[in-house]
Amino acid sequence: MAMGTAWMLAVVVALLLLGGAEAVWLDLPPTGTKCVSEEIQPNVVVLADYALMYESLPNAQPTVAVKVTSPYGNTVHHNENATTGQFAFTTSEAGNYLACFWLDSPEKASGTSLNLDWKIGIAAKDWDTVAKKEKIEGVELELRKLEAAVEAIHHNLLYLKAREAEMRTVSEKTNSRVAWFSILSLGVCIVVSVLQLWHLQGFFQKKKLI
Repeated sequence: MAMGTAWMLAVVVALLLLGGAEAVWLDLPPTGTKCVSEEIQPNVVVLADYALMYESLPNAQPTVAVKVTSPYGNTVHHNENATTGQFAFTTSEAGNYLACFWLDSPEKASGTSLNLDWKIGIAAKDWDTVAKKEKIEGVELELRKLEAAVEAIHHNLLYLKAREAEMRTVSEKTNSRVAWFSILSLGVCIVVSVLQLWHLQGFFQKKKLI
């Protein structure tokens, strides 16, 4: 029973971390940058559409600049002077991918917002194209989606297992270093105490106090 519960919990966590779709609204200030980040594992497809929304004013037609960087600081997408756009890439590094947006036009209109539709993993796959290409529909198409979801969950669990093993190794090394540092500190304290005792004993003997 406990094993079954643990397995179900692992599947739920995997589903939560599995690639999905997320649409967010960002209120862009006249100056400054708004960023969103997502932790993604390697070899995952990312697809995002963004569109600038603002009040229609005669003298205010703002544009936005966007920059998407990988966990190691590599630029995977960069665009300027845009009102709408899209970026798509396959991750090569594991970690937090950061997407930053800012107004780059002279018209710094207040009340400007940006709609970001962020899709990851199987949610970014064009299932309509797959259905037309392979001539599948209905139950068969849903089974194909479930198969892709199961495969993604499996890869995600393997990724989590590898991360857990890596963190455990780092934790064990850290504990070992802390233990050796504690032993070294204790040894230094003992040596210093012995030296202080020897010095005080010699001092008192010279003063003929003992």
